Amino acid sequence: MKQDTLITHSGRTSPYFAQSVNPPVYRCSTVTFPSMAAMAEAQADHLNAFYYGRIGTPTTHAFEEAVAAVEGGERCIAVPSGLAAIAGTLSALLKSGDHVLVSDSVYGPTRTFCQDVLAKNGVQVDYFHPLLAENIEVLFKPNTKVVFCETPGSLTFEMQDIPAIAKVAHAKGAIVVADCTWASPIFYRPFEMGVDVSVLAATKYIVGHSDAMLGTITTSEELYPVIKSSVVKFGYSVGSEEAYLGLRGLRSIVPRMKQHQESALKVARWLQTRDEVARVLHPGLPEDPGHELFKRDFLGSSGLFGVILEPYPEEALIPMIDGLKLFSLGFSWGGYESLITYTTPGIVRNTVLWNADGPTLRLHIGLEDPDDLIADLEAGFERLNAFGG
Repeated sequence: MKQDTLITHSGRTSPYFAQSVNPPVYRCSTVTFPSMAAMAEAQADHLNAFYYGRIGTPTTHAFEEAVAAVEGGERCIAVPSGLAAIAGTLSALLKSGDHVLVSDSVYGPTRTFCQDVLAKNGVQVDYFHPLLAENIEVLFKPNTKVVFCETPGSLTFEMQDIPAIAKVAHAKGAIVVADCTWASPIFYRPFEMGVDVSVLAATKYIVGHSDAMLGTITTSEELYPVIKSSVVKFGYSVGSEEAYLGLRGLRSIVPRMKQHQESALKVARWLQTRDEVARVLHPGLPEDPGHELFKRDFLGSSGLFGVILEPYPEEALIPMIDGLKLFSLGFSWGGYESLITYTTPGIVRNTVLWNADGPTLRLHIGLEDPDDLIADLEAGFERLNAFGG
C-alpha cells in the first residue's frame, strides 16, 4: 500500500475495536486472565501480549502498529516523550565500557543525557562533526557500538550523509540510531537510508496539536526485544489518551506537513531578501550547503528552520520578539501554531566551532497564512531597527 493508504488504515484491525473507525481509548492498568495457563502464556510473551497496562494497551498497540507501518520499520515502541525514545534506545544498546559516536549538532537534551547519564555510567561518548560522512571511520574504536545521528540538526540544520555513515558503521559492526523528527515519517524514510533505529518526538508532527507528550522507537524484529525490554525495565509507560491523540494526529499528518513545508519555504525565501538577515538555515533552499543531500535523501521539508541575523545586540531582540502577534515565544515545535525562539548553538559544540556573527533565531511555521506571518515578522524587524537606530 502507498503511504496515504497506510496512514488511513494502519492500526485499525484489532478485534478489541469491534466496528469502531477510530481505535478507542483503553484506560487500564490491571489485566485479568481466564486461567493460570493463560496468565503464564501472557507472562512468557509479555513484550507482545496484552499483559499489563504499563507495558501496553490495545490503544498503544494500535498506535505502534501504525507508526511502524508509516516509517517503514518492522516494530515500534511507544514511550512518553522524544527524549524517552532517545534515552531508552541508547540505554538498551550501550553498557559500561562501550563507545558511542554522537553528532555534534544534536538536540540539547540528547547531549545532556549522553554527558550526564551515559558518560557517568561508564559509556565513552565522543562527538563527530555532522559533515564528516564516510570520514567518520577515523573516529571508530574497537568498542564503538552505536552511532547517533540527527538530520538535520534541529538548531543548525546541518545535513548528515546518513547512507555514508551507515555504510561505515555497519562495516564496523555498529548500530545506527537516528532522530528523524524534523521531516517526520512523511518526508524521510530512515530505513531506506541505512538507519537501524529511528526515534521520533511524536509530541511534534505526529500529535500535531501541542497537546500531548509522546515518543516512538521504530526498529527491526531483531532489535525490538532488546529495546522493548529495556523500556519496560525503566518503567516508561504511555497513557492510552496520549496514544489515541498520536494516532488521531497521524491520520492528518500528510496535508499538515505539506502546508508546513510550503509556508515555511515561502517565509524562508522572504527572509532571504531582508537586509537584517545574514543567512537562512534551511536545507530545502537551493542556497543551503546541505541542499544536495536534502534533495537526494528527503521527500520534503518541515516547518522548522533557523535564521542568522546581522550583528545586532541581543537586547535588540527583546522588542522584536516580545511584540510579535502571531509567533509565540516557546520551546518545541510541530504543532499547528507558529513559534520563535532565540538560540545559541555555538556554546555547545565539541568539534568544529559554530560561528555566527549575529544572533540566531529558530522559527517554526505553523498552519497560519504565510502572508500574515510575514507581516508579523516585518513589523518585528521595524522594532529591531528602531532599537538599533
